[in-house]
Amino acid sequence: MLMRPSQPLKNAFKSMFPPCPPCASFPANHKSGRPNGHRQRQTRGRTVTNGRGCIARIGLLISVFFFLAGAAVAAPYASIVVDARSGQVLSETNADTRLHPASLTKMMTLYIAFEAIENGEISLDTRVRISRHAASRPPSKLGMREGQQIALRHLIRAAAIKSANDAATAIAEAIEGSEEAFARRMNRTAQALGMTRSTFRNAHGLTQEGHLSTARDMNTLGRHLFFDYPAYYNLFSRITTDAGVAEVANTNRRFLQSYKGADGIKTGYTVAAGFNLTASAERGGKRLIGTIFGGNSTATRNSHMAELLDRGFRAAPDRVAVRAPGRPPYMGRIGNTPAVTPSAPVAVAAVVISRSIRPLPRPAGRVPAPSEDVLIALQTGIDQTLAQLNAAEAAPQAAPAPQTADAAVVEVAVAAALPELAPRPRPAEEEVVLVSAPATAAAPEPAPREVVARLSTSGGRHWGINVGRFNTRTQAERTLLQTALMELSTLDSALRKVVQTPRGFDANFVGMSQEEADLACRRLAARSLPCETLNPG
Repeated sequence: MLMRPSQPLKNAFKSMFPPCPPCASFPANHKSGRPNGHRQRQTRGRTVTNGRGCIARIGLLISVFFFLAGAAVAAPYASIVVDARSGQVLSETNADTRLHPASLTKMMTLYIAFEAIENGEISLDTRVRISRHAASRPPSKLGMREGQQIALRHLIRAAAIKSANDAATAIAEAIEGSEEAFARRMNRTAQALGMTRSTFRNAHGLTQEGHLSTARDMNTLGRHLFFDYPAYYNLFSRITTDAGVAEVANTNRRFLQSYKGADGIKTGYTVAAGFNLTASAERGGKRLIGTIFGGNSTATRNSHMAELLDRGFRAAPDRVAVRAPGRPPYMGRIGNTPAVTPSAPVAVAAVVISRSIRPLPRPAGRVPAPSEDVLIALQTGIDQTLAQLNAAEAAPQAAPAPQTADAAVVEVAVAAALPELAPRPRPAEEEVVLVSAPATAAAPEPAPREVVARLSTSGGRHWGINVGRFNTRTQAERTLLQTALMELSTLDSALRKVVQTPRGFDANFVGMSQEEADLACRRLAARSLPCETLNPG
């Protein structure tokens, strides 16, 4: 939408392009007597005079007007570059300005989809029925019809690679039942991720009142996608993919193919937003994530992102402790419950307890109460035992007194009255005979010690993986660091170890369980990286 030009802009036009002079001001042609550059033609009895030079200047004036008017309403610009390892901000401009995120919104849609899959709300193979609302979304779209069924995995690919609006809407409806409920979940997740200046109204990012975010918030979301769901992150680096009904191309393929180390993640464009991009790249063990809002075109946006990342790689330290952002706790579905704002009071119902419910007795039978004779016998036995203890303390050297007849009667009476309390007899002790060896027998020679080498001895974590053999130790260490940054979820607790062999330097991760080693190799194989499990043997 074009805006009415301001008065300063009008004045600029007047100074740049003064009015065309009247025809009389042109010198006359000596042959025709008409001004130069003019010609006349008869049209139904009237003469029309045209000035080619004047028309050319008017055309140029119109072209410049539309160019400057378009520049006057260009989308606002914002950018930020962050060291993904530590979260350190390397550069920023207007990073907290609330702007239109366009299809960068789909990063949040996909983040929630990955969360729902991991927690069993839905699976990648779930068949999703396309609603009329989803099918009617404007392009970019996959072009699905109302009532059509398609697997969730294909919807995820279409939303991530082609940036399909109908696919993003279908994902939202499949998880929460409606796009409105899904938008509430998006806002809840944004708050949990620390995206404090973002508000979402839809799952696709088309311009809508109140649907706003910032470069910083979108960069935070991109970093969480990388660390929280590494098994799905490789999806953003695909140039093309099968979306079920069609093979689709990545909207970010130009940047992925032109910038060294780029492996994601999402583009966005609307007239109100301009050309947006959140990109991630890894070079020399450093990983950066950058976000741009308000680019003028795909080419200029990509060129500017490359410039920002180049400066970021030069400024980022070579060695830095990796501090992954904490994944927020899983809070489940939103459903159709109304959204609760932080300022809204929460009503608590008061419960009045009318009576106290006593617990039922245990099913086991109770021990019968002893009779009066038994109680007298017990008391007598206790008194006698105390007297014997006092006497033993007074004369510790004295021999123990034999059991009296009264005490024997007490034991028999108690055993007869309380059979459940009578102790069980001890098992008969076996007689152990010690046989000494002859003095002349020679002592046996000690057996040689067996040295057992294990990858780790911490509670069954004896497994490991090998990610390659290299000519130098430096190459092996660099590969271990790069692999650890790519697979933090599975290799975070593993130890990096370089083992020198006659054939080179093996890059190993050790101190893992068998399940962790198998999972790490499966994920690395999905990235087309070499991996071999190392068993404890």
